[in-house]
Amino acid sequence: MTRSLQATAYARPSALESSQDGRRLGLETSGGLTPQGAEAHPHFFSGFLTSPQTAARGLLAVADVAGARYHDRIARASLDPVVTGNGDRLRFESFSGCCGVYARLDVLSAGLDGAQTGHGTTNVDVNNPLREALSRMAGDDPLHLRVGSQELAVTTLGGAVVEKKVPLPDRWLRGFAEAQVATVGFDLRAELPAAEAVRFLRSLPRTTGNASPGALWVVPAGRTLRPTTRPTAGAVCLPGPERLAALQRVLRHATALRVYGPAAVDGSARGATTASAWEAVLPGMRLTLTLSPGASRGFSGEGGVLQALAEDEAAADAELVSVLLAWEPRIDVADLAAQSGLTAERVRAALTRLGTAGRVGYDIADAAYFHRELPYDSDRAERHNPRLVAARALISSGAVRLSADPAAGPASVRSGERTYQVRESGDRLSCTCQWWADFQGRRGPCKHALAVRMARRGAAASAVAQTTTGGAR
Repeated sequence: MTRSLQATAYARPSALESSQDGRRLGLETSGGLTPQGAEAHPHFFSGFLTSPQTAARGLLAVADVAGARYHDRIARASLDPVVTGNGDRLRFESFSGCCGVYARLDVLSAGLDGAQTGHGTTNVDVNNPLREALSRMAGDDPLHLRVGSQELAVTTLGGAVVEKKVPLPDRWLRGFAEAQVATVGFDLRAELPAAEAVRFLRSLPRTTGNASPGALWVVPAGRTLRPTTRPTAGAVCLPGPERLAALQRVLRHATALRVYGPAAVDGSARGATTASAWEAVLPGMRLTLTLSPGASRGFSGEGGVLQALAEDEAAADAELVSVLLAWEPRIDVADLAAQSGLTAERVRAALTRLGTAGRVGYDIADAAYFHRELPYDSDRAERHNPRLVAARALISSGAVRLSADPAAGPASVRSGERTYQVRESGDRLSCTCQWWADFQGRRGPCKHALAVRMARRGAAASAVAQTTTGGAR
């Protein structure tokens, strides 16, 4: 796994303190981006939380995921959560070390009582002493929250700067992007009231040692969910139920549990698990856990973003759309299309492309994209995506042979000692390689199909260019 280390510098450790005026939670920020540009310690909020204990438990849940590895539990992960101010809310996000669980706590305007929330994205320090203090917090006495320091010279406060070096595996960046692509296709499948949600979650099988219970399927049944042995119509996949453990932090405060997923088809292939999202509805906030299709299968290898990464048009569109983003909590695709002159379909492809750089996320509850800025350079996901790199290498080595007419016969791709046949039927490609036999397109195109698609697009662009040149003469 390709890794780099990012240095995060905090003015002081985040802390929960008590004073004569009540409790104060100070969350320290590291370097981040705001509408004014890069800032060493951006400030996003100063005011009271309307549901203090709930917010504390939700923040702990996000930190739980950031420090967990649900597959291969030997090594503990270590990544400070990301916080984004979107003007009307604060979003706290994290990814598990195994890249299989994405967590987000949205503290909405109803959960905040104070000045307007700022705009920008940065890391937030959640250290062990703070976790312990938040875990011990009882009651709903007033709690003042400060995200970032309002002082201009924060490095002079309380002594030396606190520095951390955290690993940033490239697969985590791909995971954020793939989770976004997956959830765009989700719909609300069930909503359980609080009591039923508690009963259902506590009935789930537990992990034994290092073994996962595997994937379950559940279907709505009245006010609850019942297990089913196969993916019948309307069913939702629960891959690795033990990965919902972080929801236990907030169960007593939840008013409902919403379940999201793609449309299940009756009689789907055995073992064809899917991702799903589980949202705890809380007073003034939401905690959402999005699970990859398997406990041993991280989001990073799903392949949903390969199409956007492979398209030169999407890259150019993404540059145009990026300058129109303004830290919106809900990105209006139709409005972006009007401003940019692009079609709504091209805007969505551009947003997917921006998601590969961590610049866009997707909120299932709002059914809308939102703007944020993660600490990755824009080309990193493309450089380190194995299938995309391999597809470009196949094209550059002349390994791809296209048929004159896709309907007349398959394209061929020479890879290693073998030649694979890639058939094209509209937007769908199939290949004779083992990857395609195993996944049938469920994890995106194989490198051979991707190379054919890119080569076909390049050939079409060349033909248009030649026609244009000929006409000019």
